Amino acid sequence: MTEDDARTLHSDRVKLEAQVAAHPFLYGMSEHHIRLLADCAMRSHFEAEDVIFREGEGANRFYLIERGKVALESSTLGEPVRIDEIHDSDLLGWSWLFPPYAWHFTARALEDTTAIFFYGTVLREYCEKDTALGFELFKRMSAVMLRRLQAARQKLLSVRKTA
Repeated sequence: MTEDDARTLHSDRVKLEAQVAAHPFLYGMSEHHIRLLADCAMRSHFEAEDVIFREGEGANRFYLIERGKVALESSTLGEPVRIDEIHDSDLLGWSWLFPPYAWHFTARALEDTTAIFFYGTVLREYCEKDTALGFELFKRMSAVMLRRLQAARQKLLSVRKTA
């Protein structure tokens, strides 16, 4: 590796760490935890209609949406039903955190979407070693999970009323 390559890698790492720290979902986390999160992160992009993950498949990652819109859909009732939409500055994917580590919904980009991808399997190991990190992520993800589950409940009740 040349010195220029090393500088570029370092610069890219610093940029990614700054993007991780600036995301509203992670606002206020310690520098140490931001560094650990950035160590598991990479930039990602989805075109409109790209499937990001499918219901029932193994969940080993999550995303922090920077810009774009993603639909969460469920096929529990046969045809796909849109449960929720994820927008700029929101979290996508919490199933990586809980056994059996399978997606509960299908996620599909509704428009071009940029996100920060996190390797959940590596991050789970970090959380086991650093319980303060695990607790902080759990608190933040719990708020998202509650909001999403309530949205799913409301959607399924409205589908049942129209059926």
